[in-house]
Amino acid sequence: MNGKFYLILAAAIVFNALANILLKMGMQGRTGLLAGGAGQALKSIALNPLAVSGILSFGLAFVLYSLVLTRVNLSVAYPVMTSLGLVIVSLVSVLLFREQLSALQAGGIALIIVGVWLVAG
Repeated sequence: MNGKFYLILAAAIVFNALANILLKMGMQGRTGLLAGGAGQALKSIALNPLAVSGILSFGLAFVLYSLVLTRVNLSVAYPVMTSLGLVIVSLVSVLLFREQLSALQAGGIALIIVGVWLVAG
């Protein structure tokens, strides 16, 4: 895989992680979202700029990832995409949302990074 596709894959990973982060930000404090039914929940999400930005980020990540799949084996692209996305989301969750990360989770993230290196190498 040439460098161009590594950059596209990196962008897909970042936009996928960003989508999850934006959705989390947009959904904070909306515990009763389904109380008014699915239609009301969809309307509430559609009127939420952070949620809409998250959805658009998912769409962009999908397009970029699709481009990567034209040149990269799925057995490499998928684990790299999901694993590095998990690492980014976990770290941002600690920094931005003040979520706790246990020593066991930190060890798991380290193992994931090693696994991605082995799979991609």
